[in-house]
Amino acid sequence: VQLQASGGGLVQAGGSLRLSCTASGGTFGRYIAWFRQAPGKEREFVGAVPRNGGNTYYEDSVKGRVTITRDNAKNAVYLQLDNLKPEDTAVYYCATGNAILSSIRMPRGYTYWGQGTKVTVSS
Repeated sequence: VQLQASGGGLVQAGGSLRLSCTASGGTFGRYIAWFRQAPGKEREFVGAVPRNGGNTYYEDSVKGRVTITRDNAKNAVYLQLDNLKPEDTAVYYCATGNAILSSIRMPRGYTYWGQGTKVTVSS
């Protein structure tokens, strides 16, 4: 499965962006997740959505400002980022795999990764 992330860019604080992740060469695994990595920091969980419905999970630091949706017909998952802050600046990655619930917040729970899309939030 190949994942393609897109939609990043430069936005002012308080603005919004919508990131997309599309899958080709196969379908999404049990969970589709978004992670982000800021310069000099470890990769951080943002949120995850199950492929076949159910609860969506978000990291506490972004809860209320981030929404993950999926469109199975288009083999796509979206990350809506609202009220962006400078500390949201990072490369955002989508990932998928057959993670179990206890591991959805960990990079090792995912097999396939997109190339990342950069989000820069100016103050």
